[in-house]
Amino acid sequence: MKIPRIAVLLAAYNGMQWLPEQVASILEQDDVDVTLFISVDRSDDGTEAWCETIQENTPAVQVLPFGQRFGGAGKNFFRLFRDVDLSPFDAVSLADQDDIWYPDKLARGYQHIASGNAAYSSNVVAFWPDGREVLVEKHQPQVKFDYLFEAAGPGCTYLLSSALASQFKAFLLANWQEVQEVALHDWLIYAYARSQHMKWFIDPQASMRYRQHASNQVGVNAGIVAMRARLSKVLSGWWLHQSMHIASLVGMEKSELVAGWAEPDVKSLLRLAVNARQCRRRNRDKVYFFGLCLILVCARLAGQRLS
Repeated sequence: MKIPRIAVLLAAYNGMQWLPEQVASILEQDDVDVTLFISVDRSDDGTEAWCETIQENTPAVQVLPFGQRFGGAGKNFFRLFRDVDLSPFDAVSLADQDDIWYPDKLARGYQHIASGNAAYSSNVVAFWPDGREVLVEKHQPQVKFDYLFEAAGPGCTYLLSSALASQFKAFLLANWQEVQEVALHDWLIYAYARSQHMKWFIDPQASMRYRQHASNQVGVNAGIVAMRARLSKVLSGWWLHQSMHIASLVGMEKSELVAGWAEPDVKSLLRLAVNARQCRRRNRDKVYFFGLCLILVCARLAGQRLS
């Protein structure tokens, strides 16, 4: 049986605390032929030097030219898609710099790709420095519009078929300037695949340990601090702006649900609230979504009275 060739795209930034353990878990994957491509956002902790050393000693590692400043993981991953030749590979995986992969992560994911899915993602086991561990479940049934409001789970669990990776790369290149405004690459990838009616499998089995620490750009949505941060993004308009921008990029801006988000009025927000069951996968998130839409309605009405 042919061993699948898989390209792993890793975005790094000041990652010396975690990179050695993460990279080891990638290179030690079972039953796949891995080539690891690393793009480093300009760092000051020795990350570039470490990546150069491992490239010199490990044929399976290729490091992209240093020096660019991306300012976030999303733009770094977009650079990886743009600059890496993905054509020789059977599938493409994404990797953060600070997790630990289970040895069968890629082989298990590729089984689902080979069986007809365009993409694979999974649950994860989140863990903290104090020893806490939590299973983070993302495998709830997909609904009609969830991809316009959330990713399929952590992007570090994603495995894309060669066909999807190639099409997404072409999509990125065709919309390069507009894509730079998208903060979360994993959300955009999921939205693109679903908008193209591609099958996406979310595995109930965890494929990796998902490290939580103060430097996480996006971590587990747990606790009062995380909830407050997300509420702030909703009330500031960031959430709906990102949703509208992604919807526009993937050709959904003229759908009945999306209409009016650019300057969301009360009617548009009520339409979102009514459709909450079709906008998020997890039941708890459907309730939160409904409530947040109503909060925004109240804010709009209060603003109208004051004006």
